[in-house]
Amino acid sequence: MTNIDLEKALNTIRFLSADGVQKANSGHTGLPMGAAALAYTLFMRHMKYNPSDPSWSNRDRFVLSGGHGSMLLYSMLYLTGYDVSMEDLKQFRQWGSKTPGHPEWRLTPGVETTTGPLGQGFASGVGMAIAEKHLAAIFNKPGYEIVDHYTFGIVTDGDLMEGISSEAASLAGHLMLGKLIYLYDDNRITIEGSTGIAFTEDVAKRFQAYGWHVLRVADGNDVDALDAAVEEAKKDPRPSIILCRTTIGYGLPTKANTPGIHGSPAGKEELTKAKENVGWPVEPMFYVPDEILEHFRSRQEAGKKAQEKWNHTYEGYKEAYPELAAEFERRLSGKLPKGWDKALPVFPPSEKGLAAREASGKVINAICAVLPELFGGSADLASSVKTWMDKVPAFSPETPEGRNVHFGVREISMGAIGNGLLVHGGFIPYVATFLVFSDYARASLRVAALSKMSVIWVLSHDSIAVGEDGPTHQPVEQLMSLRLIPDLVVLRPGDANEVSESWKYAIEHRDRPVALILSRQNLPTIDRKVCNPAKGVAKGGYILYETEAGIPDIILMATGSELSLAFDAGKKLEKQGRKVRVVSFPSWELFEKQPRKYQQSVLPPEVKRRVSIETGVTTGWQKYVGSEGIEIGIDQFGKCGPGEIVLEKFGFTVDNVVKLARKLF
Repeated sequence: MTNIDLEKALNTIRFLSADGVQKANSGHTGLPMGAAALAYTLFMRHMKYNPSDPSWSNRDRFVLSGGHGSMLLYSMLYLTGYDVSMEDLKQFRQWGSKTPGHPEWRLTPGVETTTGPLGQGFASGVGMAIAEKHLAAIFNKPGYEIVDHYTFGIVTDGDLMEGISSEAASLAGHLMLGKLIYLYDDNRITIEGSTGIAFTEDVAKRFQAYGWHVLRVADGNDVDALDAAVEEAKKDPRPSIILCRTTIGYGLPTKANTPGIHGSPAGKEELTKAKENVGWPVEPMFYVPDEILEHFRSRQEAGKKAQEKWNHTYEGYKEAYPELAAEFERRLSGKLPKGWDKALPVFPPSEKGLAAREASGKVINAICAVLPELFGGSADLASSVKTWMDKVPAFSPETPEGRNVHFGVREISMGAIGNGLLVHGGFIPYVATFLVFSDYARASLRVAALSKMSVIWVLSHDSIAVGEDGPTHQPVEQLMSLRLIPDLVVLRPGDANEVSESWKYAIEHRDRPVALILSRQNLPTIDRKVCNPAKGVAKGGYILYETEAGIPDIILMATGSELSLAFDAGKKLEKQGRKVRVVSFPSWELFEKQPRKYQQSVLPPEVKRRVSIETGVTTGWQKYVGSEGIEIGIDQFGKCGPGEIVLEKFGFTVDNVVKLARKLF
């Protein structure tokens, strides 16, 4: 294309995006108009993708980390031929559309991950790059590079201000993720004004310090310069960031380079003048010249050819390495190996028992050999949360085949990186930290739940029983707050076999993220010859023990470390002549999904004497104990002291449970 044609193509992107925001009377005009050339360069000159098959495994990934600029991405998806129609563009931000205000994974073809909360996309892209590097190390063979793709992204001033980007960038540099290339939309404008009011750091030096390859493009509208910079970035073994000086709202006569255009429509008059200034038709809105659409749609044919070439290579790979090919396909399909669950340990009864975290570690090491897609680590707490896979190397520049990830003390980016691994495909990712520090990672966990990214969260040290570390490390409100997140399954197992069943659920149900809440202290391993099987975990709540069949006098219900306490208290009440039912309640979410008939079989409505026991805030238990029941919990911060003393002082003893339960009679 000529330069004039190229400018026409860029204006198509700009005005298509601006019209979408204008019609919706809502959205962000500034980024799409300012970063049009960045998107054009990536989609038209570098990225490998097939719009007719958005899930092709060897496609390049694109992350719009500044998700508020979503109309830019939707415009590119429409123009290049994804299943995003002109009508979809016109329904931008409307109820039921596939073009929501911020990109959402699995909603819009071509959207690789959910972005919007700034920095999330930046960190998720790091996860995608880790995924590519690991799979390449496992499956590629000489002459058969079946995993060979880049993760590209557009990141913004806001992304770089967020701490999550610093965490993720530091790790990416350390890991030498050379297939990660970000274009920084350096427009120097935020909602409140110039970035100079709060963001004056030397970004180039910052990323150089992280171990990144840093390039500059003085004019973010210069496609040839952008093209050359990306080419140079591809040759470097380090992750690359290209600093592109852009103008927010480029082309708008009075609002360009102003904060007012960041999160607003341009306005009819302003947009009309912008179009007139470059000879663009004012009407109809959403105008796309035929020759320009043809130019963009040429990527369809290029994408088909790229995939056909890959398919040819893959056919040779299947013939040369049939077992590897079968495993590659299995992993990308998400299918589990047949009989994998036979590797799950069964723990014998034990009064001394095992800490839930220890049991979890044994489960991980029992299943990791039969589930090579199991991949993860902790925020510098592997020895405490027991997530290290023995006899498996760490993922590193030297050993990219490794599956243990040293995330460092980076909870929020760890979560987003886990999301990136998940959306890339081919992994069952897990991330781990102390329950109390899930607060740091909550934004990433929320994105996972919103988009049903089935990352497994291992959250240990789950109560005031942490003891001597004191209230800063004793989670009180975190468990209940996690239950508030829609589409997150929270599982708090009460003994080692419930831990094993919780992992089984998390592995087999890949439709939502799962949080495993684990004890630091030992928990007795319950004798399942006396009590019901732990497989009841999958129903969220089940009858652990009852003195006799039929309607009980009282129900004691508990989760996690308090399950054995409820059992012991129940046995004492039984000796006092009461008909007792003890209910294990590891997951509210799973219990609520059971048929009402089952729920009422566990919690008969006619039984009003109910006691809940959990070392956390009591808020929410009322719906299970009813107006006549008792909630035993802790509605204040904890205290420092030996764990068993702290538990005793807050009333988590058999005698106190029995005393309170007897008040119901």
